[in-house]
Amino acid sequence: MSPKCLQDTEQPRSCERIDGSRICKGPRARKTIRPRASRKNFPRIALLSLVLATAAAAQTPHGGTSETNSQDSRRRSAGQIQTPNRPASPLFKGSQGKQRTEIHFDPATRTVTIKLLVQDPNGYFIPNIRRQNFAVYENGIQQQNTTIEVEHARASLGLLIEFGGQAPGMNRDLGEEVSSASQLLLDEIGHDDSLGIWKYSEAVQKLSEFSNDKEALKTLFLGLGTPELSETNLYDAIIFTLEQMRHVTGRKAILLISSGVDTFSKASYQDALKAVQESNTPIYALGLGRVLSEAADLRPHIGALAQIDWTKAEKTLEEICRMSGGRTYIPHDTLDLSPVYDDMLEHLKVRYVITYSSPSNVDPNSPRTVRVELIDPKTGGPLNIIDSGGKPIRAKVVVQDSYTPGLASIR
Repeated sequence: MSPKCLQDTEQPRSCERIDGSRICKGPRARKTIRPRASRKNFPRIALLSLVLATAAAAQTPHGGTSETNSQDSRRRSAGQIQTPNRPASPLFKGSQGKQRTEIHFDPATRTVTIKLLVQDPNGYFIPNIRRQNFAVYENGIQQQNTTIEVEHARASLGLLIEFGGQAPGMNRDLGEEVSSASQLLLDEIGHDDSLGIWKYSEAVQKLSEFSNDKEALKTLFLGLGTPELSETNLYDAIIFTLEQMRHVTGRKAILLISSGVDTFSKASYQDALKAVQESNTPIYALGLGRVLSEAADLRPHIGALAQIDWTKAEKTLEEICRMSGGRTYIPHDTLDLSPVYDDMLEHLKVRYVITYSSPSNVDPNSPRTVRVELIDPKTGGPLNIIDSGGKPIRAKVVVQDSYTPGLASIR
């Protein structure tokens, strides 16, 4: 007798075994009953599947796929670096000045320390370059056992703000723009960064010693008010502030918030450029020319504003900053200056730091040549760098070509 179907005991239907399963035939037979052994082994099979799935997930980056991971591995093995997603053009105006390289020599250990920039064609810092991608040469000989680090240095910023002019209506706008731009700066600088503040019109006035007390500095900016009617002596102010910054140690810069207009300085434009070239302080300018010129268009009756050559004022700032190794930014408004300040602070504060031991027969008074290249360690050829869209780009290593150990000695 054929076994009875368990789903219909009152009207048995014939059943038969097919591939180890018992199949009940008939209109009321609806379920397939698997062998006991199959039901018993199911937890083991599920557990095995879970283990395999977990192992596969462990090989896949979070939020990615195993294919992406494989592509990244091939990219790294080929010595390729991809830059972050950045704007397609520079944020600063004009040509870029050459930032000074920091080279130090420790005569006790013969250790050479080089702090340098690596940038893409738009002047953005290129991160994620590894030790094996740097080839360092001194006097034509490649140095071994070099170390590479990335430094985010604390900075001392001398803030020089324009605060005066020949048109009362313009001065109201100037006071508001300067106060707003200065307060936004406080949101971007680091906790270890310090800010010293000067304002200028006919003369320069010190408002604050170097401080990182953001609340106190914010109160100061809120209380600036409206500038008085005065001359605007930009060149004198730059020369004065450069002298004040001369004895400030560590990473430093002047941040100039200005229209770029000079009305009656004792010093000439050439005098200001000479002081900039001879100083060791880069200048970063936030030019308010476009903001103020739009405000001037609304006041055609103010004769002093109509006489201002805003294009010349903008070019003045660009040249001063270029000669100093800094940058000029010309925003259309001061509502959101975060990208500008981020670009400025990255350019000032972030460096690759290379250290190596110079040969024991170093003559402290003899200049030594330096060359730094970016290479693919597997091929010895140039390092392949692409942007976020996969397009090849050319990196620029900003480093001076020589140093003299005696002059670069750490004291």
